[in-house]
Amino acid sequence: MHSLNLFTLQSGFFILLALSLLSAFIFLHPKVPLNYVRTHIGIIALPPIMAITVLLYQSGSVIVGPWRMDSLSWLLAAFVLTVGLIVQRFSVRYLLGDQSYRKYFALLTLITVANSLAWFSDDLRLLLIFWGVTLLGLTLLIGLRKEWQVARNAARTSGQQFAISWFILVVAGVWIAQATGQWQMSHAFDADSIKQLNAWEKTCINLLLIIAVVIPAAQWPFQRWLIDSVVAPTPISAVMHAGIVNGGGMILSRLAPLFNGDPAQIVLLILASFSVLIGTGMMLVQVDYKRQLVGSTIAQMAFMLIQCALGAYWAAIIHAILHGLFKATLFLQAGSAIHQNRSVSSPTQQPSILWSVTGGALGLFVGASFWLTSQGETYQFISAVIIGWSVFYAMKQLVALGYGRIGRVVGFSFILVIGVVFVLIHSAFVHLLHEMIQTEGQPPMFVAILLLGLLLAGSVISAWAIRHRTSKIYAFIYLWLVKWSEPRCESIDSHPKYLTKLHVKGGMHDEYHIS
Repeated sequence: MHSLNLFTLQSGFFILLALSLLSAFIFLHPKVPLNYVRTHIGIIALPPIMAITVLLYQSGSVIVGPWRMDSLSWLLAAFVLTVGLIVQRFSVRYLLGDQSYRKYFALLTLITVANSLAWFSDDLRLLLIFWGVTLLGLTLLIGLRKEWQVARNAARTSGQQFAISWFILVVAGVWIAQATGQWQMSHAFDADSIKQLNAWEKTCINLLLIIAVVIPAAQWPFQRWLIDSVVAPTPISAVMHAGIVNGGGMILSRLAPLFNGDPAQIVLLILASFSVLIGTGMMLVQVDYKRQLVGSTIAQMAFMLIQCALGAYWAAIIHAILHGLFKATLFLQAGSAIHQNRSVSSPTQQPSILWSVTGGALGLFVGASFWLTSQGETYQFISAVIIGWSVFYAMKQLVALGYGRIGRVVGFSFILVIGVVFVLIHSAFVHLLHEMIQTEGQPPMFVAILLLGLLLAGSVISAWAIRHRTSKIYAFIYLWLVKWSEPRCESIDSHPKYLTKLHVKGGMHDEYHIS
């Protein structure tokens, strides 16, 4: 009976996805009133609810034809569809009056449905098709305002880089299928099939996969498309940063058996480590709010790829989901960023030395305890360092800088609450994902030390340059980061001239009235 009910829920989910697409296409018809958008929002709210319901009921992995249904696929589908639902609901009034109002909802629905289906695909061909549709739909969304030359240029840049990325992924997929004789990933990535690949062949395929995933993840030196895309409406940026750029980590998680234990992991680790520093620097030198968020996304996606390179795919998935929700929120509230960034005069206070030392000792204790109680994996060492540093920094900011005894008590209580929430969320995700994602084949410990050395060296150089702002090194780093974080001239328009060509048609106010 339980299997029958689960099958009914799974079938209902795919039926609801088809209904969501049908609703989007119906809304495209000009005779359908714009009020229908609220009905459409109600329809697309059903698939994520169904996905969450199945996620709570299903255990293990079920393969039905070309589909693979496990905790990971249901989790990713629920995440993508939920973000899409929130953004579409936000856009009902935000984009009201836009000439491409109907196309926007149709394309966004198509993107979220295709992206969620990609993670259910057990057939490499279906994964390639649905990921390609996702990238194509995103390109069309970026260039939705065809009357604006800047938007068309940004869409052209994105489309070209997406096409290169997708073509390389297709080559890697065909190579895997030809070498293993299998298109179905559950068979192509088992131990016997992988043994058929020569060492050089496996490394070459993985290098192709790295190129294919770092381009949509906007890693250096392929970050240009994401910088140019800020011309797109803010809700499009929210979906892009929340559910598309993190696709690289999800793809590598699905192909983990092939990627684990290969020298290509070192290549990805070095490239992503450099991108962390570049993205962080871009965020610091930019004054435009959306471009600051772009720099943050580049750095965060780089850290997600570092987690993949270290074999911690479950951590990469957790990072991708939490970062996606956080970044979508920041974009959707971008309109109030000016009010939030107003300077507030407050008296300066030096941190308490005693509490700073206490915070350092507590951070060292927490980090060491985490490392000693873990399984000694490479990524756990990185996690121990990050957790220890986070505790020290939180203690310094919330306790050492607290005003009086009450302020320190409140700050310490806040740290405890955040710690408990972190443990609960982390445990819930690990419980869902530990059986679905392989973690074997992690690089040796010296790789983690190399990573920390690279990041520490970059931080030390940056800190020294900031303290010596009159030095040539500071000027060089600053101007270099500005150069890499600025869009191309073709993607900048000081005054959108296309707006002067638009005119209000008779009766338009009646057409665009939504009660």
